[in-house]
Amino acid sequence: MRAWRWVRGFLGRQRPVRLVAGGYALYVLIGFGLLCLPWAQEAEDVAWLDHLFIATSAVSTTGLASISSADSYSFFGELVITGLIQLGGIGYMTLGSFFMLAVRHRLDSLHTKVARQAFVLPRGMELARFIRGVVLFTFVIEAIGAAILVPAFMAADVPAPVWNGIFHAISAFCTAGFSLFNTSLEGFRDNVVINLTIAALSILGALGFIVMSDVWRLARGRPGRVSLTSVIILRVTFGLMIVGTLLIGLTDDALAALPMGERWLAAFFQTMTAMTTVGFDTYAINDMALASLLLIVVAMVIGASPSGTGGGVKSTTAAVFLGAIVAMLRGRERIVLAGREIDTARVNSALAAFAFYMICLITGTFALLLTQAGGFVPLIFEATSAIGTVGLSLGATATLDDTGKWVIIVLMFLGRLGPLTAGLALLPSPQDARRLRARREDLAV
Repeated sequence: MRAWRWVRGFLGRQRPVRLVAGGYALYVLIGFGLLCLPWAQEAEDVAWLDHLFIATSAVSTTGLASISSADSYSFFGELVITGLIQLGGIGYMTLGSFFMLAVRHRLDSLHTKVARQAFVLPRGMELARFIRGVVLFTFVIEAIGAAILVPAFMAADVPAPVWNGIFHAISAFCTAGFSLFNTSLEGFRDNVVINLTIAALSILGALGFIVMSDVWRLARGRPGRVSLTSVIILRVTFGLMIVGTLLIGLTDDALAALPMGERWLAAFFQTMTAMTTVGFDTYAINDMALASLLLIVVAMVIGASPSGTGGGVKSTTAAVFLGAIVAMLRGRERIVLAGREIDTARVNSALAAFAFYMICLITGTFALLLTQAGGFVPLIFEATSAIGTVGLSLGATATLDDTGKWVIIVLMFLGRLGPLTAGLALLPSPQDARRLRARREDLAV
């Protein structure tokens, strides 16, 4: 009991960002240990670094794999991967906080401060209700998705259709992109039911629980307007998805060779998989045009939405960044989105997050180019996919040496935390840092 009090006291003195980082690191280490167990493995020659790679990829909901998950792990190993995906997808502390609410009907101070750090919420949103909604919404949507995928896989003569349906429903909603098929979903390119079900699950996960909370409240007829966060998320997500689908569908010569229906379904799916950062693909990425790959890279950088299961710089951050550009071009000091002025602190946070994200991406790409022989396009694509927790690949991951695998592992972990959160976790706390006293002076920029 005394030891437990000491642990809680120690944790209570830590900054929330450090607890979040440590929590995800603990998930990775537990998953790594479980995957190293003999009964978790199907193949005997898997290196320990590959187990760590898969554990990090699952917790970060990335989906990049240095080995075949289907061929390398037993059913127990696949269960471990599924559990890591679920924990990583709904967020650190979510399940623990949910069970505490179920038993004690309230959160203690430690859970509250860590959960508020883990979830980026608008001011005024009740944390306890939000956490309950996250868990219930997650399991309900995943159950519905599995109920649709199981008969669809049965009709497609897929082995173990029940397990495949459950696994892919969880992987899709958590935008993990892990698949038990070595070619992802390329074998189902013309299957409308599987394509649209996976897309719906991925979009719901990527939109985030803030949007779902607003939608659920309106569906129940409760008063209140849709939050600005939800408005921006919906506009950016579906706007870019439509533009990306049209551009890829109209310009990619490889897709043009497909029947008309398959062509537009594939164009939509490839755009959706990058925007939501789910990482499944129904058409081989290697066969797509360079212009399409550029659009996919941009979509991976923008990514999903705050308090969702996806990665990237987030749709709201991209909207603020664009808003800052528009404001500067129009000679305005205020940034206005959807007719509402954005708080300066939020603007600074968004710009810092975007800049730090790009610094990490450039550093990771430089490290890969310095140590790996794979060509510029495959390596920058892989780095973008890793830090965006997407999982799409041009084949470079399978050829990485140990150094390259470590670079991707770090990028995936940073992507799950958010580069800015990771940076804050490494910096000293504000009260420990010396206050900088400096006079104000103009700077030409």
